[in-house]
Amino acid sequence: MDPIQVVEFAVQTFSAMDLSLPGGGVGEFVSSLRAETGITPAPVGEIIQDATLVTDATDFTLWSLFARADWVVKSVMIGLIGASIWSWAIMFDKWWRLSSVRRKADNFETTFWSGRSLDDLYQDLGSRPNHPMSALFASAMREWKRSSDAGPNHFAGVKERVDRVMSVTLNKEMVSLETNLLFLATVGSIAPFVGLFGTVWGIMNSFQSIAISRDTNLAVVAPGIAEALFATALGLLAAIPAVIAYNKFSSEIGRFGSRLEGFADEFSAIVSRQLDDRR
Repeated sequence: MDPIQVVEFAVQTFSAMDLSLPGGGVGEFVSSLRAETGITPAPVGEIIQDATLVTDATDFTLWSLFARADWVVKSVMIGLIGASIWSWAIMFDKWWRLSSVRRKADNFETTFWSGRSLDDLYQDLGSRPNHPMSALFASAMREWKRSSDAGPNHFAGVKERVDRVMSVTLNKEMVSLETNLLFLATVGSIAPFVGLFGTVWGIMNSFQSIAISRDTNLAVVAPGIAEALFATALGLLAAIPAVIAYNKFSSEIGRFGSRLEGFADEFSAIVSRQLDDRR
């Protein structure tokens, strides 16, 4: 509404209150003001267009926040989204693999302690065991077989060799289970700070907009601040699940490692008894 329209509204109000106006009626008074000031009201189409531009500038959908962001903030957002997607892929892979190895270990231990011959069990496993516990058993039996085939003279240090082979195999299997856990730990620790960097950069841009426009209106700074806070939100979105998953899988892998160590100790005791029976 331009100043002439404001005056016209005031004049109409005065007329409704039966107040006298200089120069005649409302129309004559407003027309004289327009002639003296040279101000004409803005067309309705321009007013609607300006309102549409203001509405578009304050669109706070997620895509709009990303599209309006500075290229640095966009790079931060893309990196955090990529890290989050890869973290979820690792989480699903770890969940599936740990569930599989636990189930296979349960079945193997049931067969192992069923009283079945260890030689038959070793033949059934073949040269490629498909889970850590069977790999531990296969490596120990392989060393036992080599010592048995070499003759009685090679049984002197067979227990130490079996223990060493199982220790090496155990370390290899644990390293395999812990693959990509470091990535989850890294994302969980640095993603919030990466998002904070994007936030600081976005707020700097907002202050630059204030300095350029010389306007502290919220409509000027709100979009930049919203983009900046969106970067922080993405950082937390990537970090929180990664930290939870890292703690959960680290705990489960640690428990499974203790289970493998217990099986190795039990098998070492079986080897020791076998050696005592041969003496």
